[in-house]
Amino acid sequence: MSAIDNLPPLREVIRRHDLSARKSLGQNFLLDLNLTAKIARAAGSLDTHTIIEIGPGPGGLTRALLALGARRVIAIERDERAVAALQEVAAHYPGRLEIISADALTFDPRPLLNGERAKIVANLPYNIATVLLTGWLSAEPWPPWYDAMVLMFQREVAERIVADVGDEAYGRLAVFAGWRTDAKIMFDVPPGAFVPPPKVTSSVVRLIPRAAPLPCDRAALERVTEAAFGQRRKMLRQSLKSLGTDPARLTAAASIDPTRRAETVGIDGFVAMARQLVSLRSNQSDLIR
Repeated sequence: MSAIDNLPPLREVIRRHDLSARKSLGQNFLLDLNLTAKIARAAGSLDTHTIIEIGPGPGGLTRALLALGARRVIAIERDERAVAALQEVAAHYPGRLEIISADALTFDPRPLLNGERAKIVANLPYNIATVLLTGWLSAEPWPPWYDAMVLMFQREVAERIVADVGDEAYGRLAVFAGWRTDAKIMFDVPPGAFVPPPKVTSSVVRLIPRAAPLPCDRAALERVTEAAFGQRRKMLRQSLKSLGTDPARLTAAASIDPTRRAETVGIDGFVAMARQLVSLRSNQSDLIR
């Protein structure tokens, strides 16, 4: 029996339900319940929020969340094989675990929240982790429906999320995540903690939404960063030409030298350029009318 909840060990659960990890689903199961409890604790208070978990698999993190007092967990699992294992966890915690058989890329959990605040806590399938994160960061209106995200990524992706100006990993993802959240790597998880072990170290990242990010049109910021980092070795006066407007007017609005490169520009600079882009296009529309 497990030390945290008197349920069977996860290896036994996997064997009994024939839950061998599938590469096509990006599955790497975390079986160390001490580590899953550490992830759960990184989310802070659990008893006042609904917890959204993506890809629970055999339920290691699910069990830790519930054992540590989560009032309600909504577990979204695409793999039908895992549902029976999760139902055993649900029976051990009556009324606290809701299992949703769905693809997290297309499933919207908000209708299930009934206006309650949520936290997203997950050992994300690596093959969809970045797509899920950018979707949550794109939530409208802002502040979003969640108060925190505690998510597992490959270390390389985690570094891209939290990177600062001048860092090798600094790029579009760092600008977008830093604009809307305060992101921090909490701790690393070695490959040997997983079954099967991935080839890389993983990291747990906590992202707390900013109540009032710098005012900016999200789509415009995405366009500016895509243009700037899409040709990151070129100067801004060249890379921003793809936006169809004079790059000098964008950089001037941000008080940025147009000979600089994207990796030297902070979030406030990209926000200023995005706001100027919106203004210029709005003026062009007025002239056409």
